[in-house]
Amino acid sequence: MNRISIGRKLYLSIMAVFLIFSIAFIIFQQDREKQFKVATLDLQLQMFNDQMAEILQTKGFNEMEITQFVKTHSKRDMRITLVRPDGTVFFDNIRKDYANISNHRNRDEVAQALRTGKGSTVERKSKTLKQDYFYSATYFKGRQLVVRSALPYNNDLIKSLQSDQHYIWFALVALTLLTIVIYRFVNSLDKNITKLKTFASRADHNESLDTDDLLDFPDDELGEIAERIIKIYKRLQSTRQEQDILKRQLTQNIAHELKTPVASIQGYLETIISNPQITEENQRQFIDRCYTQTERLTSLLRDISTLNRMDDGAKMMGKETVNISSMVAGILKETALQLQERKMKFENNLPDDIIVEGIRSLLYSVFRNLTDNAIAYAGEETTITLNAKKTDGHWHFTFSDNGQGVANEHLHRLFERFYRIDKGRSRKLGGTGLGLAIVKNAILLHDGTIEAHNRSPHGLQFAFSIRE
Repeated sequence: MNRISIGRKLYLSIMAVFLIFSIAFIIFQQDREKQFKVATLDLQLQMFNDQMAEILQTKGFNEMEITQFVKTHSKRDMRITLVRPDGTVFFDNIRKDYANISNHRNRDEVAQALRTGKGSTVERKSKTLKQDYFYSATYFKGRQLVVRSALPYNNDLIKSLQSDQHYIWFALVALTLLTIVIYRFVNSLDKNITKLKTFASRADHNESLDTDDLLDFPDDELGEIAERIIKIYKRLQSTRQEQDILKRQLTQNIAHELKTPVASIQGYLETIISNPQITEENQRQFIDRCYTQTERLTSLLRDISTLNRMDDGAKMMGKETVNISSMVAGILKETALQLQERKMKFENNLPDDIIVEGIRSLLYSVFRNLTDNAIAYAGEETTITLNAKKTDGHWHFTFSDNGQGVANEHLHRLFERFYRIDKGRSRKLGGTGLGLAIVKNAILLHDGTIEAHNRSPHGLQFAFSIRE
């Protein structure tokens, strides 16, 4: 069985509420307008009652004169009755046989007038004339007189008391317009919800989202939000797929990088084991080579561990105050022998006491990896230069050498994991292929940026920044 959509439920609910409100408003307005017209008519009759009382006080009671006054001043078919407080009728402009007119004390309008001074009855059948009238009575206590005026409740009076019907048409037009507006809004909402429901179902079942029914949405805010939700999901899905590809590539690269030193170690050990007569000198040589490969494995695993920590838990690594100037000075002492062997110079132009808030181990990796990279690849008798300046809350560094540089097609890939320009030479020098990847990630974690470019006429320069 098909369920009613939430949009249609909303539409029916709104229309039901508004319809009930409209009906209640129409009934209330009709009653209010009728009461107003009744009150207006009653006021007119009360005013006439006051005139009658003034005439009686001024000229006294004279039936001929009173009858003539009523004819000339009253409305058509108006009935005027004068009643004493005991209910006795002593004047009526329509019926003159007063002896046969029953006592009026219990007439509703008369009884109300005797109690409160004024009384009225909208529609009551006259027991005397056997006709429906609109009555309005006034009690003049000082004169001991009740003046009652009445109009026959005929078609003319009914029509005059009827409420105006224009607002009913207005309400119907408003209801129609509201119905159209709400229907268009709810229909648009219903389409968006239906598309989102289709999207959720397909996403849950890993079905394709590139279908025509998920391409076009209504041109409104809700449609824009729904469309953005799907685009964000697709982007996340694409990112997840790219991450899966990168993870597979990284796993393959790690396996490949581990395979070479492990194979070398295995080969050397197999040679020693299978040749018990091997000379002590050769045995020592093979063991030294095994040791070299284990150092390479250690470096590789350490770099992989560093990258994993940055990827998975960098925010949990505590920050502290780090003196970059002192750190670089320490690195220069650590690499002094290597620089000397390659006849290289290191011009450290850093100001004293460059202080930043950061993760000490990662900042150390930045400057140590750049230094090791320059020592390994810049070439003998070259110079490394390190400068820094502070602007906008960041320290901006330039780390450069005047070596052979890098071909332009390799520059944009220098920071990729396991990327090597000359794989054979890199492995021979003991590089893991992760040093510059660690540098870039560490810089990003310190709210900075890094880029590499060739210097003129030759050499390579890394320009990077670190938040103060």
